[in-house]
Amino acid sequence: MRVCAAPPFAAQSAAPCAGSSDTRWRPHDLLHLRRLAAFEGEPAWVRDAFERAPYAVVRRALTALGVVAVGVRGAQRSQRYGTWVASAEIVEATAPEALVRNEPLAGRAALPAFVALAALQRDPASALNRLVWGPTGSAGFELATRRKTVSESSDLDLLIRTPERLSRDCAADLLDRFDALSRQTGIRIDAQLETPAGGVALAEWAAGKARVMARHASGPQLLADPWAVVQRTDV
Repeated sequence: MRVCAAPPFAAQSAAPCAGSSDTRWRPHDLLHLRRLAAFEGEPAWVRDAFERAPYAVVRRALTALGVVAVGVRGAQRSQRYGTWVASAEIVEATAPEALVRNEPLAGRAALPAFVALAALQRDPASALNRLVWGPTGSAGFELATRRKTVSESSDLDLLIRTPERLSRDCAADLLDRFDALSRQTGIRIDAQLETPAGGVALAEWAAGKARVMARHASGPQLLADPWAVVQRTDV
């Protein structure tokens, strides 16, 4: 997030989002909210954005029980705001994998991001369809909220859930397929693996690097194997 509100809790009460005993909200879930509290220093565009679409996405951060770290998106790519919401204000949560079969709004299916998403859905030979996955970013936001968010140049962002170790060969095959589809559609396809250690870029794991960056609520860390950790529910 380019801007972030100060936490509404004492540092000593913080725990990985969304609380050590609350597994209802996971990073990248889209939350439909009743209300979004305002914090000091909030950008001017946030109120209008929330009025148009009362949704926010769960982000990785240390937080307190009953408080969820979220991100709000505005109309422009540069408009991203990290803030906090009380869990009591959440009406509904939608995971990325719940959106994978959602149809775009009428007249929007020809946008490159949705063309790419449809192509991935129709590819029975791809290892992707043996995994749990779904769209995030602007495509996921539009499919969940039914508000027009995707543009002609929007990337297609994907989340792939990998609680079990994904082989480097499988990762490389997926990356090759994404790269080929990117060339066909003219947009970037960016996939993140959700591992027990946190979020890992598919491209990094496929590249065979000795260590990869895992993004966790407590901060990023370089790991040789993101699956070689005690599995936690707070990633």
